[in-house]
Amino acid sequence: MTVVVVGAGPAGMAAARAAAETGAEVLLIDSGAKLGGQYHRQNSLRTKEEFTYPANVTHLPDTVVWAIDPGEHGEHGEHGPRLHLRAGPADGPGRTGRTVEAAALVLATGAYDRALPFPGWDLPGVYTAGAAQAMAKGQRVAVGRRVLLAGTGPFLFPVAESLLDVGADVLGVLEANHPVAGWLANPGGLLAGAAKTTELGRYLAVLARHRVPYRPRTTVLAAHGGHRVEAVTTARVDRDWRVVHGTEQRVECDAVCVGFGFLPQLELAVAAGCALRDGFVEVDFAQRTSVPGVFAAGELTGIGGAVLSKHEGTVAGSAAAGAPVPHRALRGVRAGRKFAAALETAYPVRAGWRDRLTGDTLVCRCEEVTYRALCDAVEKRDATGVRALKLVSRAGLGQCQGRICGRTVAELTGTDSTAYAKRPIAAPIRLGELADTLKEDE
Repeated sequence: MTVVVVGAGPAGMAAARAAAETGAEVLLIDSGAKLGGQYHRQNSLRTKEEFTYPANVTHLPDTVVWAIDPGEHGEHGEHGPRLHLRAGPADGPGRTGRTVEAAALVLATGAYDRALPFPGWDLPGVYTAGAAQAMAKGQRVAVGRRVLLAGTGPFLFPVAESLLDVGADVLGVLEANHPVAGWLANPGGLLAGAAKTTELGRYLAVLARHRVPYRPRTTVLAAHGGHRVEAVTTARVDRDWRVVHGTEQRVECDAVCVGFGFLPQLELAVAAGCALRDGFVEVDFAQRTSVPGVFAAGELTGIGGAVLSKHEGTVAGSAAAGAPVPHRALRGVRAGRKFAAALETAYPVRAGWRDRLTGDTLVCRCEEVTYRALCDAVEKRDATGVRALKLVSRAGLGQCQGRICGRTVAELTGTDSTAYAKRPIAAPIRLGELADTLKEDE
């Protein structure tokens, strides 16, 4: 049998290895040029894990799955999901296409940064934390000389370290929550991730050595500048992220990196027909989804970090190949999910961020839709469903297809955030490539 794994981050690599060790033929597909995904590319070179795969694993780099045809299981026969691929650099003229059929499919497509809008976030010089990390680790380029980090979550720490490594002056790390209170509220989860305390200590030592201040319950209110960021306004916030008036400060900088957690990359899972729960793919103990023969692992099933993703990938790869699920990996999944629940408690996204929006604040940057225009679409033109909201306001119809603004628009309008992941074409392709695919199918 052929097990197809989509995504070559920690979950996908573990799934490919586990399936291959059973003797199954494995096809490992990834949009990146190298194995490792975002996590290992971002990891320090001195700790980077190398992945060597057996001969029965075929790796397809620079390859996107742009569509999935769900499998068929019934009296007229059955077949697994069909994946439509395009191989080659996204901006290259010679990309080639092919279709593969999976006897079993493991989706390990990962997640991407969650960005929250604020006045001035569309200025050049405002980056997501993940983009800053990718540039620092991938190209050894700092996004600015004087950089401020803001948002919530432990991911801000490795981003700060990466920026320091490439010579940036990190002005501070602003954490909107007070994570100590959150961790104390879930001591069991904290114990489940006890191994992470050493890593946290190392990051804090790096910040102390470089005299980088760490400010809990503090965030960026607005970015200022003409053609690019020149300064930001920061302030203390309360538990619900509402501004404590009188604490505002202006900080001169030429770059600000913001990160408010991560969102799962759901397009392929939705296209395959997988059921969702609380915005993530629902799986059982063996990482099976609601669709026969389709498994999911990693951040698709819940944001929990690389260690949990690796354990889930091992479980998914073994189960997809029809082998017994390793008990050690199952124990790792259980512990990892306890830690992930504690993370969610310690670093929630509070509703107070909405108070910082002005009528002119862009909510959808691709289509330049302001907060005022979005409110008018709902209040004056009765655009209450996702489709109507897109057509009336154009929010989510731009190049990113709602990947950046979808969750924000959903929260501001009370619509279904997962609806923005329903894309028949999951990755950008040229019209000519689409036409070629249609001819091949005929």
